[in-house]
Amino acid sequence: MKELILASSSLYRKSLLQKLNLEFITASPDIDEHPKPNEQPDKLALRLAIEKALALQSDYPSHLIIGSDQVASFDNHILGKPGNHQNTIKQLKLQSGRSVNFYTSVCVLDASSGRYYTDIDLCTTYFKKLSDQQILNYVNLDTPYNCAGGFKAEGLGISLFDKIEGEDPNSLIGLPLIKLIKILERFDIQVI
Repeated sequence: MKELILASSSLYRKSLLQKLNLEFITASPDIDEHPKPNEQPDKLALRLAIEKALALQSDYPSHLIIGSDQVASFDNHILGKPGNHQNTIKQLKLQSGRSVNFYTSVCVLDASSGRYYTDIDLCTTYFKKLSDQQILNYVNLDTPYNCAGGFKAEGLGISLFDKIEGEDPNSLIGLPLIKLIKILERFDIQVI
């Protein structure tokens, strides 16, 4: 079996991949994650997953490289990571009582052949109508400044929602494991 590389510095993606009981190492790809003009959120997520895997191809020429990305979309606009306290509060106020789509992509690249497979999972979050105090309390407790959508679903962020719709609950945290397992099977890697 080829060795696996997770092309990510995300502790959450690493933790999710560890659920599959596969041996892997992580490496951080250096890519430009800015969207291209008029790029749709799903296309951006797929492109970034591919670029993350390809960015490590020359460093790990005999490995299978897993790239993944998540893009949040609100009213057909891409939501970036808020980056600081004020932007997080502003973003959550906009999302209060509304729905946000999360496109979480995965790419598995066979570095030796250049062959890769991709997939994407859509998860829709339906936010509760939140008071300013609830938003402030949440942001102070979870500090989700560098998270797509301005929340951490693996933490207190789950309390912000009325419901979540999607095929794979892991996608909202950052890695669509069900789709990843199916791709790994195409490379003859069985999880069970």
